[in-house]
Amino acid sequence: MISNGVEVILVDGNSADETLAVGKRFDIRVVNAQRGRAAQQNAGAAIAIGDMLLFLHADTRLPANALELVTRALKHPHTAWGRFDVALITSGLQPDLMLRTIAFMMNMRSRWSGNATGDQCIFVRRKAFFDVGGFPEIPLMEDIALSQRLKKIARPVCLRERVETSARRWQTRGVWRTVMLMWWLRFAYWIGVSPKRLARWYGYA
Repeated sequence: MISNGVEVILVDGNSADETLAVGKRFDIRVVNAQRGRAAQQNAGAAIAIGDMLLFLHADTRLPANALELVTRALKHPHTAWGRFDVALITSGLQPDLMLRTIAFMMNMRSRWSGNATGDQCIFVRRKAFFDVGGFPEIPLMEDIALSQRLKKIARPVCLRERVETSARRWQTRGVWRTVMLMWWLRFAYWIGVSPKRLARWYGYA
């Protein structure tokens, strides 16, 4: 489906819920792909026809003027990719002080390192995405790995406008426990621990 110049593609990883039915109800192009964030996002990018790609997780909401912001960010010919700041939202309510602090630190770390997380809605020129080989199809840290590839082309545009993403993970696992786990996973990835092992530690498989 293309509306107002935007093509919306929903990629499902062979789920057993109503994802496909919901997508079709809203007249969205729906495709099935191998389960896994990297594989699913690559599958969506492979059939997209636009010059700009934006990867939106199912539990994340874009600002109303996202298209304008992304178009403006990628207008400069030397700009290849970017991401939004993120806010952690609980049940549609304003986040508490701890979650606001965590989101602030996530955004500052990303701005300093040039790495973006999937929760920050990575957007990228189509050519740059395919020039670097897309998302490495690894079970975890695919967003960091893509950032490292794209940084060889250009530093990201770090938009201060925020996307809102669910804080469910932080609530169910505990805030401090989740913070420590994410720090540990990033450090382990940096020293060379395999993404498959990291995924087990994270609780994927």
